[in-house]
Amino acid sequence: MRRPLPAETREPGASAGAPSAGDASVEPLAPAAFAADAEIERALGALDLDAVTREFKSQDAFIYLETFLPPSVTQQLIDAARAVTPDVNRNYLPGHKQGGSVSRHTLDERAPFVADLYRSPALMRFLARLAGEKLLPSPQDDPHAYALYYYTRPGDHIGWHYDTSYYKGRRYTLLLGVVDRSSCKLEYRLHTRNPGVPQVDGAVAYPPGALVFFDGDKLHHRITPLGENEERISLTFEYVTDPRMGPWQRFISNMKDAIAYFGFRQVFRQLSGRAKR
Repeated sequence: MRRPLPAETREPGASAGAPSAGDASVEPLAPAAFAADAEIERALGALDLDAVTREFKSQDAFIYLETFLPPSVTQQLIDAARAVTPDVNRNYLPGHKQGGSVSRHTLDERAPFVADLYRSPALMRFLARLAGEKLLPSPQDDPHAYALYYYTRPGDHIGWHYDTSYYKGRRYTLLLGVVDRSSCKLEYRLHTRNPGVPQVDGAVAYPPGALVFFDGDKLHHRITPLGENEERISLTFEYVTDPRMGPWQRFISNMKDAIAYFGFRQVFRQLSGRAKR
């Protein structure tokens, strides 16, 4: 019998208003998100959570599940991805990446279901169990907190990289398959930062509803180039263990987001609006 996910308990001395991995509540879930949360809880019932957790730890904080999201939840993500297609910001960095992206700021306005799913209590409890530590939503001004990535033109790709955390704590990445009519693969290298441990290479294609979860500072990975007449859309969620960030790290993070992903207008419009409040 599956062991139930533990209920979230607040740490001694924690503020009553502080967010926790159990509720992650910035604002109440909408009715559609409540339904999605219940479906995710049921999907978790089909997993051997102890075995999945052991695999995640044995692979140095990496797990791939080919089937995770219920079809109804996946369909809502497909609908969201189609709804914000006019807002895709395309970018090209020679030798590193080519593709399009839509930041959490646009998703908040045009596809709020994504934001609600990001804060799903059932999802966050599951991820916190895998990580073995409390996970928190990324701050509201982080455009990478949740974002859609579009591979729609031949050659769209991203080169080898780590999802480096500029936060004081760790940053975990969750990838969810949305649309995959492509030959693209997520190629990865495990144990690259573990001296004396043999490197393990792998590759997966994550179809709609699939899940990949990893510690961004540990997994070396890339997406191979898109072929002719292909399309791939994926969703990324980022969770942190400490949402604080130094001013220099914030500047580097903002510039990286503006140049490589979402554009200066999207990134710095949000910062300007926050400064005026």
